Amino acid sequence: MNSLDLQVVQQAQQWLEQGRSVCLSTVLSTYGSAPRGPGAMLVALADGRFCGSLSGGCVEDDFLERLSRDEFGPDNQVVRYGEGGMAPSLKLPCGGVLDVLVEQFVPGCEALEHFSLMLQALQGQQRIIRTVSLDTLDRTLDVCSAQGSTVELSERQIAIRIGAARRLLIAGLSPVAEFCASFAVSLGYEVIVCDPRTELLAGFGLEGVKVIEQLPATFIANGGCHASTAVVALTHDPRLDDLTLLEAVRTPAFYIGAMGSQRTSEKRLERVRRIGGLDDEAIERISAPVGLRLGSKTPAEIALAVMADIVRVGNGVGRGAL
Repeated sequence: MNSLDLQVVQQAQQWLEQGRSVCLSTVLSTYGSAPRGPGAMLVALADGRFCGSLSGGCVEDDFLERLSRDEFGPDNQVVRYGEGGMAPSLKLPCGGVLDVLVEQFVPGCEALEHFSLMLQALQGQQRIIRTVSLDTLDRTLDVCSAQGSTVELSERQIAIRIGAARRLLIAGLSPVAEFCASFAVSLGYEVIVCDPRTELLAGFGLEGVKVIEQLPATFIANGGCHASTAVVALTHDPRLDDLTLLEAVRTPAFYIGAMGSQRTSEKRLERVRRIGGLDDEAIERISAPVGLRLGSKTPAEIALAVMADIVRVGNGVGRGAL
């Protein structure tokens, strides 16, 4: 999820509060080239006003025209654009196919509460899963702490996970940290580098990365982590790494890791257990050594292993599935 989806939910709330019925459409799956991935949203009124995006082009125009003609009806349904879709003459880039969930919401407490919980999830207060039954008006919304695919499809139901944009908090600058930041930006993460060492930060600059000159543990303690945050300590400096881990395990962060050899990692976990009074459950949340076992040697290779493991956990894939 990103800031555009946040705007979609806020606009839906505003229209519902004004007594207007709204149509919410959500990208379920894409095949071929697609500028918007699964989970992307658009909300619209029958008069053509809308907020959000499904594809960044012709799909929106056709969708809004059909909405104005009341072609969708009241029930939850899936429409397809591209090959085999509802508009055969409408070709998507690279022969792509786009499946979209269409839902109608009428003004009332139930709809407002639904979007209020969606807003809280997008702001990072909690992760939720929306379960929508097709060909009915039924939908439910539940808190969901587990990571997994954004969209899961079954025969007559669709489950959509909603949370804040994934955030990578890098605790301490290092060569590995720089590559992690670069990879994470490319993956669409919100990236924050937190380090109190002014002299190291002076020479660092990467577009799309927020730099905070502060002890990472302090940033975390002040609310720097939500359920869609991955925290990695990459300095080999226990004064930074240990404190970071001690604070991170007290947050809902979905991934916590620290760089180091197997021996170094064992000593670190023993140390933070003793100093912080951590129990087994807290210790098990820490990936140390961090990253997938790829035989990485260079900073770039280590960073690749780190980000691959974060993506794995974020997508709900177990190590045994690799």
